[in-house]
Amino acid sequence: MNQHPAQPHRVGLFVTCLVDLFRPTIGFASVKLLEEAGYDVDVPLAQTCCGQPSYNSGDRSDTIAIARQTIETFECYDYIVAPSGSCAGMLKKHYPALFKGDSWEKRAHAFALKVHELTSFLTDVAGLTKVEAAFGGSVTYHDSCSGLRELGIREQPRKLLSSVNGLEMREMADADVCCGFGGMFCVKYPDISNRIVEEKTETIRATGAKTLLAGDLGCLMNMAGKLQRQGSDVEVRHVAEVLAGMDDTPAIGKGKG
Repeated sequence: MNQHPAQPHRVGLFVTCLVDLFRPTIGFASVKLLEEAGYDVDVPLAQTCCGQPSYNSGDRSDTIAIARQTIETFECYDYIVAPSGSCAGMLKKHYPALFKGDSWEKRAHAFALKVHELTSFLTDVAGLTKVEAAFGGSVTYHDSCSGLRELGIREQPRKLLSSVNGLEMREMADADVCCGFGGMFCVKYPDISNRIVEEKTETIRATGAKTLLAGDLGCLMNMAGKLQRQGSDVEVRHVAEVLAGMDDTPAIGKGKG
């Protein structure tokens, strides 16, 4: 059951770079889900990257500049929601640490308290227990590293998926094991990354599921690319697209999203 706020609260949607550039339908699906849950949603035009690539590369000065702009852009909202555990983890966990001892420390902490990953927000904050969506077929779910380990996201997407009419969940072995993407990791250590994703696609295919879902587009693109190169017919989608009933676009890696 959905617990609509008495007064619509304003949500600032942090779209993420990959969604903006490669799969905007995830952003549209996120807006649809949030609005149906009773929230007013804005997508600030001034938003940029969360700063994770520069942060992981050790570029502290650029990361701080990006973080300050992000905080200034979003701190006016009641909630900040991202369809990515990785980006949400950067905003929520690493921004406060980044500004420790800095004049921006209090602002960073206040900002972080408002940050949520999409499925976590819908279940844990909005009180959503079901969605009005249908999906004909079997799916398996990959738990992305940052969302699972930094934000504790595991049951939330599964809870919502269990309400999707016609959807059959087939859990894969080692669903919580890394897909090999890891942001800059796949660039710095391509051979190791490739071996990891090979093992991941083996577990995906072993389920017999027709569709792979996850909550992070970086992971999905990495797995989709490997599955395609292996000649697999498994389709890859973001969980928000299925929950919002917006699964009629080509699967990730198989056409313009």
